[in-house]
Amino acid sequence: MREGDVVVARKDITTSYHLAVAVDDALQGVTCVTRGEDLLEATHIHRVLQKLLGLPAPEYAHHPLLVGRDGKRFAKRDNAKSIQALRKEGLSRFAVREMTGI
Repeated sequence: MREGDVVVARKDITTSYHLAVAVDDALQGVTCVTRGEDLLEATHIHRVLQKLLGLPAPEYAHHPLLVGRDGKRFAKRDNAKSIQALRKEGLSRFAVREMTGI
């Protein structure tokens, strides 16, 4: 676990990722959050914010990062296709799973 201050608001943006997801999950009634293990350390921050704000805490599950055959992780910022998009292109669930290496 990392120690130190956590940014929950800045002058140049209205809120931080941590505060936004904690509140957004509560507003949407999210009961289970599944994320890549790269966000494991952020989970304790979200749980503290949920407790401080009196918000319900969903269950959390973390999986190994999903990567392509090139070893590069699938990420929206890199224009990786979503599972839904791959399925619409005709890939079976087995083919999609094989792409991830799991």
